[in-house]
Amino acid sequence: MRISVEEVFETVKMTLDHHFDIRTVTLGINLKDCMDRNIKNLTRRIEKRIIEKGALLNKFADETENRYGIPITNRRISVTPASLLLEPLPKTKASAVTLAKSLDRAAKKAKIDFIGGFGALVQKGMTSSDKLLIESIPQALSKTQRVCSFLNLASTKAGINMDAVVKSSRTIKELSRLTLNGIGCAKVAVFANVPEDNPFMAGAHHGVGEPDFSLNIGISGPGVVRNVVLQNPDCDLTQLSEVIKRTVFKITRAGELIGRQMAELMDVDFGIVDISLASTTSAGDSIAEIIEAMGVAQMGLPGSTAALAMLMDAVKKGGAMASGSVGGLSGTFIPVSEDAGMIRAVQDGTLNLEKLEALTSVCSVGLDMFAVPGSTPPEALSAIIADELSIGVINNKTTSVRVIPVPRKKPGDIVHFGGLLGSAPIMEVNKTPSTKFVNRKGRIPPPIQSLRN
Repeated sequence: MRISVEEVFETVKMTLDHHFDIRTVTLGINLKDCMDRNIKNLTRRIEKRIIEKGALLNKFADETENRYGIPITNRRISVTPASLLLEPLPKTKASAVTLAKSLDRAAKKAKIDFIGGFGALVQKGMTSSDKLLIESIPQALSKTQRVCSFLNLASTKAGINMDAVVKSSRTIKELSRLTLNGIGCAKVAVFANVPEDNPFMAGAHHGVGEPDFSLNIGISGPGVVRNVVLQNPDCDLTQLSEVIKRTVFKITRAGELIGRQMAELMDVDFGIVDISLASTTSAGDSIAEIIEAMGVAQMGLPGSTAALAMLMDAVKKGGAMASGSVGGLSGTFIPVSEDAGMIRAVQDGTLNLEKLEALTSVCSVGLDMFAVPGSTPPEALSAIIADELSIGVINNKTTSVRVIPVPRKKPGDIVHFGGLLGSAPIMEVNKTPSTKFVNRKGRIPPPIQSLRN
């Protein structure tokens, strides 16, 4: 389906008035052919490739932004899962930390905002390199600025690797201790059914089924959707769904045109358009406020899950109508710290951790950017993670957890992370962790619906 330049210019008003933007252009880079038994050879090859391609990404992002007048907010790179790159190297934490520093150094030189892929696929088991990478995350992320980490701990096909869940929870606790206000934990996301082409951090990585290079686009327009909902206060929910679909159709078409133009200029494959509505700290750029504009008195109250489900469905349908390249996560994010409406709901008591988990059954990601007391035991974190991943496993969807245990903070306190990460009210966690359950470890078997052959 041909995309016209005129369609892009229809979005100019959205851009100026309602925060529509290309949230990220993320270049996926294959690094498997850089592997070497010598760490210096590995890092030299990696840095050369990332710096060269990163410079092109910035150059053509600037040109495209100027041509169409639509902001490209973040320029990012995702790479081959780092645990694979560690396979030939000596099995020491020093190797993993050196690799992380090399990725960080290359991203800095290329003027890239974040680089993702310092992670592992451990849904069924862990190799020695996988274990090493997980154990190295606290040191690696506390000593770098741009590196993001992901761990796929579960899938519908494999079940939930509870050994990896327990190990990851301890890693998160240690990373919290090593970074100011636990901020390093904002750069770690654990998943069930992680997609290989996700352009959004912290979960972005360049999957093993991807080509050498691919350009993935993440678009976002919660402010645009909120505006059209407010403009239609009297229509019924069927009509409202159609209004949202048409709006998402338009912004998806604009996003795909920009992505394809950039991929052609860079001479790389165009990957996907991720149509996720992602909140920011800007006024009005809030998923919670969309739900409230629909008529729910406040996010978290009865009706919130139904409204979010309708929004999610309309976003997916509008995107799928507009493009055959919709992928990644595509739906709605509900991060707490980055969404003013979510923050208000927690502070006013209409949204607690249990209701947030219920909302994740119909959103596109999961428990995202929420803060808990630093005293929360790792066993409690393991149980929270296992609960969330089970939603993804049973429903054959992607779910994730990005939790920030904040040292010396208690429920009701608020911590300010700054920038895009916003501010997070500390959410209460039940003081009775399911220690005996999570310490059984092993693997929760895959559900019967995984047997599809």
